[in-house]
Amino acid sequence: MNLLAVDTSSEGCSAALICGGQATGRSEIAPRGHTRLLMPMIRGLLTEAGITPADLDALAFACGPGSFTGVRIATGVIQGLAYGLEIPVVPVSSLQAVAAGAVERFGLADGDGVAVAFDARMGEVYWACFQCRSGRPELLGAERVCPPANVALAADVTRWWGAGSGWALQQDFPADVVAAMVSVDDSLIPQASRVAQLASEVFVATGGVAAAEAQPVYIRDEVAWKKLPGR
Repeated sequence: MNLLAVDTSSEGCSAALICGGQATGRSEIAPRGHTRLLMPMIRGLLTEAGITPADLDALAFACGPGSFTGVRIATGVIQGLAYGLEIPVVPVSSLQAVAAGAVERFGLADGDGVAVAFDARMGEVYWACFQCRSGRPELLGAERVCPPANVALAADVTRWWGAGSGWALQQDFPADVVAAMVSVDDSLIPQASRVAQLASEVFVATGGVAAAEAQPVYIRDEVAWKKLPGR
């Protein structure tokens, strides 16, 4: 399986390639450099692996939530490639990608929980709870956007770790949520290598989706739409 993954949903820009069972990646912190950096990263990875775009079996991207502009960049690049190559796409949650990084960073065991928070600006955070199952973070409940004071942990998990930029705002989180954390790393950001890892499993299981179905996930827009009169 040859799978190319990208992420531009935060200040980081990254691309990763799984080719013949080997994973390689490139990453750079560049809040305003996603458009400039992404395609050269992709070309470099393909060249190093000795393959062309036509040799790819699937594409993947961090579909959000995160930076609106960043998520749109990744969506556009991956959709364009998918249409041209006529291959499927696997969208991966940016929050889940960070949770996957936390599983390795903290060496989590099955049953352990990861509470992921991104700074969503405007006095809110993107928030989701995951549980480690067979080394993979599985979503508990739903991803949401809310004020820091409204975050809550999923039930039936006894040990928690925190991950993501939103934990820089933990002074505004409920005291019981903060107290439940074994450890917190607010430096963890989405990485294409984690997106590729998660996407490869989904691709094997489901085959991915068509390019037209590979849509960004904003959450905030979805919440605002539901609040409109008559919705």
